Amino acid sequence: MIQMNIDAVLKAENVDTDDIEVTHFDTGSMNVNAADYFFLGNDLAEQASDMPEEKVFVLKSIIDKDELQEKLNVLLDREGIKHD
Repeated sequence: MIQMNIDAVLKAENVDTDDIEVTHFDTGSMNVNAADYFFLGNDLAEQASDMPEEKVFVLKSIIDKDELQEKLNVLLDREGIKHD
């Protein structure tokens, strides 16, 4: 669900995704080197407690696209990625 919503938000924000890969995996496979950033629901936040804070975006609701867009925009700004 989060992966599909990230793809939708990136498209809505007109982000060039040629160099961006969005993928989904279970939290058991999550480690600091598995991805640049992690988006997960609040119910799974505990499983990311050992991850660097700047790499983890915890969502109160995995279906709230407005919340996801807000957090993605923070990340895009941090990375200097152009978006609307």
